[in-house]
Amino acid sequence: NQALTWPTRNFPGSVTFGAHPECSNRTRVRTKSRLNKRTETSLKRKFYYITLLRDPVSRYLSEWRHVQRGATWKTSLHMCDGRTPTPEELPPCYEGTDWSGCTLQQFMDCPYNLANNRQVRMLADLSLVGCYNMSFIPEKKRAQVLLESAKKNLRDMAFFGLTEFQRKTQYLFERTFRLKFIRPFMQYNSTRAAGVDLDNDTVQRIEELNDLDMQLYDYARDLFQQRYMYKRQLERREQRLKNQPALFPFRRTPGSDAGFRDDAPESEASRLPTEDYMNHIINRW
Repeated sequence: NQALTWPTRNFPGSVTFGAHPECSNRTRVRTKSRLNKRTETSLKRKFYYITLLRDPVSRYLSEWRHVQRGATWKTSLHMCDGRTPTPEELPPCYEGTDWSGCTLQQFMDCPYNLANNRQVRMLADLSLVGCYNMSFIPEKKRAQVLLESAKKNLRDMAFFGLTEFQRKTQYLFERTFRLKFIRPFMQYNSTRAAGVDLDNDTVQRIEELNDLDMQLYDYARDLFQQRYMYKRQLERREQRLKNQPALFPFRRTPGSDAGFRDDAPESEASRLPTEDYMNHIINRW
């Protein structure tokens, strides 16, 4: 069915760009090329990039729990500028097939753990900082460039949501793409991350390890609220405009009773208020 829209994150059969692909590995040209190859077609497509962000501490704990149960990112390609990182650029945090059973302390102690600032890294253009080559630019400069790149890419996305605001996320998605979900989104707060008991020092340590993600999330939350309020204002304005004919069925012109004559044209008998007056009402509202 050529009318179907296939999300590249979960393309049937396998993951098109590897597990958890970064923005660096998903240019429009590369996306189009791979989808055409998969579908054996050459359709003209328009791509909309979307994402969901999560509170960095909760997300970090969730990934730790996931890894603790034996999950790995071995299928992650980490492609950047046409190549994968060398073992020297991205050493493993564990020996063996997986890192199952690792403690939170072990998880935090690995300096190469890609769970640190994962959201910024996945949204930013890594080619700006030499990909995974940590000696390409100074560490402080690298962090600044990555954060600004992640913010820019987030702004440019057609839609993004926040895990902690499920209903507002659903509202924005429906208003952005003009569709309705069958069921309302549910806000689940009893997650695996929520079940971890942490002292203040541990929370602070996680926040330090994810400082870029913390800054990005603060920025995203503010931008998210702005977009939500803007869509709500548009909705209220549309509703007011829809109700205008009922409020103002006609407008009489001075010195004329055309609006009341039986033989008056329909266009004259049921005029709406002038555009200036309509704008005045909207602006005052």
